[in-house]
Amino acid sequence: MKMTTVFLLITAVLTALIAGLFYAYSCSVVLGLGKLSDLEYLKAMQSINREILNPVFFISFMGTAVLLPVSTFLFRGNNPTFIFLLIASIAYLVGVFGVTVFGNVPLNDMLDQFNINNSTNDLISQMRENFENRWNFLNNIRTVFSVISIFLVICACIWNKEV
Repeated sequence: MKMTTVFLLITAVLTALIAGLFYAYSCSVVLGLGKLSDLEYLKAMQSINREILNPVFFISFMGTAVLLPVSTFLFRGNNPTFIFLLIASIAYLVGVFGVTVFGNVPLNDMLDQFNINNSTNDLISQMRENFENRWNFLNNIRTVFSVISIFLVICACIWNKEV
């Protein structure tokens, strides 16, 4: 098996893991969290946002951001595979990585700095209102773009005769 094919397969696995993560959030986690009281919701999101900052997440999230462009470069002479990977890279870097870095992370940081224990019920309700709908909207964008990315990577795998 060629090294380019190994890179492509690893890229596909990491892209699928990230798409699955955001899909699971969109169709289950945020729905369950949405049923919690304001206080419970904010505490749960603070905990989740702190716990997701771990090596396993970073390897898959950052690994995809690196390996998609690397795989694209490696297949630059193979027109259909290259085009699929190029579009997948753009979709991931803009719609997943970019939305996370410039959208979800600032919201997570804002929530992390919010002192729940020293806040009134009104402030807690206001924080949830400022956070929840925007965060969920951005997560849905990440979900759509990560699914588009994995679909395109699968197309690249199918088109690449060695996989």
